[in-house]
Amino acid sequence: MDRLLAPQSPEAMAHTHLNENWFSWDTEHPSLNETLISGCAAYEAFKRYLSGTDLYLLPRSRNELESILRRYAYDCIHNTIAKARSPLERGGYSRICHLVEKSIGNVLSENNNAEYLLDMHHAHRNNVTADMGRSPTRSIRIK
Repeated sequence: MDRLLAPQSPEAMAHTHLNENWFSWDTEHPSLNETLISGCAAYEAFKRYLSGTDLYLLPRSRNELESILRRYAYDCIHNTIAKARSPLERGGYSRICHLVEKSIGNVLSENNNAEYLLDMHHAHRNNVTADMGRSPTRSIRIK
């Protein structure tokens, strides 16, 4: 994760703040902190992609990768807003989404990150497929 978002990045710091202060982060201000939510959502999107848990169709291009990351981030935004006890200001959801999209785009544009993420799960799937082809076949005799 450090390759994509260093511990001192705004996204990592927002993620840490929300996780360490989960019981009071949403009551610190009269309305929800949009920057905090967007940073955490971007971090969670990359974390979820790296785990590969919900990844059934691998992205073939940067656009597909960005679409998957955005969807993951939107899931996190929705969950965060649903759990929050403070209201969201008018237009806040749109601003949060814009900040998340900008953050994801910035990370993908740095250090060849888009290619790295695209290749990551493809290499793993290729190894699994190759191993499946080498497994010995068994014959079952029915009596």
